[in-house]
Amino acid sequence: MLQLPLLRHRLPKGEGRVVVLPGFMADDASTWLLRRFLGSLGYEVESWGLGVNRGAMMKFLPKIIARLEARNALAARPASLVGWSRGGTLAREVARDRPDLVRSVITLGSPVRGGLDATSIGKLVVADTGLTPEAVKRMMRERQRTPIEVPITAIYSKTDGVVAWRACVDETSPNIVHFEVRGSHSGLGFNAEVYQLVAKALAVHHGDQRPVRQ
Repeated sequence: MLQLPLLRHRLPKGEGRVVVLPGFMADDASTWLLRRFLGSLGYEVESWGLGVNRGAMMKFLPKIIARLEARNALAARPASLVGWSRGGTLAREVARDRPDLVRSVITLGSPVRGGLDATSIGKLVVADTGLTPEAVKRMMRERQRTPIEVPITAIYSKTDGVVAWRACVDETSPNIVHFEVRGSHSGLGFNAEVYQLVAKALAVHHGDQRPVRQ
């Protein structure tokens, strides 16, 4: 919190739309500070507006797409999606299905391989969704036959504590950069290093700056 005023002055200002998606068992309250920060940089920031991110993940896909379609019709420009944990996984799947609606994707500690075995809360997800790890892996293998073409920035931590960091590394998408930060999974949405990377990635995706690879 103390670093935010300094970050606002140091980081590039931006314009355009950004939608922030919360993680598993979380809602828009969890992303309030991140959304406020991005708004202070000049972005038109939207919450996902779908309540608690729980239950079968794929049920949210048509709802997110419908909201993007409605907003894009008014704004005439696609949005960047910033997703924390499962919110990032959802953002990727929206971009996979409807790249015309998505300018770029930024994920924070989001598992993209390994299925439920890649997270310490796998049993909780099984209990909440009714899906087995095998069913999730089959579904993801099928979907991954279609590559994600929009730019992706994947942020992960080796001290995550919830999601295995290797599960956040995407070795198949053609347009992706990875950044490692220090911090816990539950702290990624309040991490000054994460905020810097998100702001810089959005500046690249919404402007003419060249991406910095790490």
